Amino acid sequence: MASSPDGLCVNDDGLVCGEVGRWAETKYRLIAYYDELFATGMKDKWDQRVYIDLYAGAGYSQIRNTDIRLKGSPILALSIAHPFDKYIFCEESNDLLEALKTRTRRTLPKADVTFVPGSCDNEIGRICKAIPQGSAGNKVLSLCLVDPFDFGIKFETIRRLSKIFVDFVVLLAVGMDAGRNYDLYVDVNHPKIDEALGNVEWRERWKKYPGGRKRFREFLAEEFALSMKSLGYLEVKPHQMKMVRSDEKNLPLYYLALFSRHSIAFQLWEQVLKYSTDQTSFSWE
Repeated sequence: MASSPDGLCVNDDGLVCGEVGRWAETKYRLIAYYDELFATGMKDKWDQRVYIDLYAGAGYSQIRNTDIRLKGSPILALSIAHPFDKYIFCEESNDLLEALKTRTRRTLPKADVTFVPGSCDNEIGRICKAIPQGSAGNKVLSLCLVDPFDFGIKFETIRRLSKIFVDFVVLLAVGMDAGRNYDLYVDVNHPKIDEALGNVEWRERWKKYPGGRKRFREFLAEEFALSMKSLGYLEVKPHQMKMVRSDEKNLPLYYLALFSRHSIAFQLWEQVLKYSTDQTSFSWE
């Protein structure tokens, strides 16, 4: 079994960083652990393993109102014991993308990396084109991280990627965004949740959902999982997702969820969930 991730904190390298809350440490540790398990577990089963990050950022993130800097998801994926054969990093901000390029070269100079500037939703064609084409003699499996700042996922982007062999780790910002903007998002004239779930029928199901507004977060997580099931992914329940809460008030922020067509992926994910339960608190490196 792969070892749990360490070395999360980094020194200031003078390049731009995005800002994150303290809870991001938990997220990055869990993502790093699954990257390690996935890349190690699949290296002898597939000819090529591809890592896709749709919201890649700068590679480093700074904890808000502190001097603490953390490795972001792209650098964590580059730092594992058995690196992926191919990396695809998409980032909308040119400044963040340039910083990511520098950190990528420094972290793993020989890595095969395609950088895609722009919004992942607008550039999904380029992202798909960058994925090596699979064949009988070249089995390709991709792991795609979907880590937006809010519940602004476009399900159509997921749908296009799902046409090939792709597993997804998705951050569902149902507490940070959807829960806080409940009144706005349930308005029939607001399309954000429609686009994130890939359907407009969810409102009718929500009217019949027990528990009222306090269960809106859980409902959205279930609805997204239902949308993924419609694409041929295995069924996922909220208890199979990791709920991450804020450090300050213990408020629910988001679910971190795995979606795969392969049961073996969920065996690995169970190790991540167990690790997250055992590590009730994390100390800074």
